[in-house]
Amino acid sequence: MRDAILQALPWLRALHVVAVISWMAGLLYLPRLFVYHCDAPAGSPQSETFKVMERRLLRAIMNPAMVVAWVAGLAMVWAQDLWGAGWMQAKLALVVAMTWMHHVLARWRGAFAADRNTRPARDYRIANEVPTLLMIAIVILVFVRPW
Repeated sequence: MRDAILQALPWLRALHVVAVISWMAGLLYLPRLFVYHCDAPAGSPQSETFKVMERRLLRAIMNPAMVVAWVAGLAMVWAQDLWGAGWMQAKLALVVAMTWMHHVLARWRGAFAADRNTRPARDYRIANEVPTLLMIAIVILVFVRPW
């Protein structure tokens, strides 16, 4: 099994990168939708449109992309036996943080869907920066491999 994954490694890397790009797009766009959703009165046509956009983004793009990124990433780590590499351990910790952020955004989407949002737009603007910072650190770890 390991040999088959190693032979398919270029394709698996490509799949992983595509999934990560898709996941990141959602992680960056969903909080921005929340910023605009804050200005829409609950029950208004605008608010209902945001609910549909947020639900589709999360369920049709972000969730599948996150799963594919995790599965492809873990397969590559296993096939190359990178578990002990310090940079990989740090990367995995940051990906866990990214996954936690994904789940936080999903909970916030649920609050908007139920017209129970209590957070101001400022909170979502701040939250919008978290995936960017995590992504920068992850990319540095992957390409620089400092330890």
